[in-house]
Amino acid sequence: MQTKTNERDMGMRDAELDEELAGILTAISVVSKRLAKKLLALQRQDKSTGEGGAPDGQDE
Repeated sequence: MQTKTNERDMGMRDAELDEELAGILTAISVVSKRLAKKLLALQRQDKSTGEGGAPDGQDE
């Protein structure tokens, strides 16, 4: 009886952990997409200035 209860609890915990992991991975994906868009915007901005780099002439 105790073993079946523990197995059921572990199954519920696994499902909760899977759901939490899916949420975390989704959040990472959303942030990655935003960063990619910002990088593309910066790249386009650099191309429009002609040379790239910082507008004040300092490259770091």
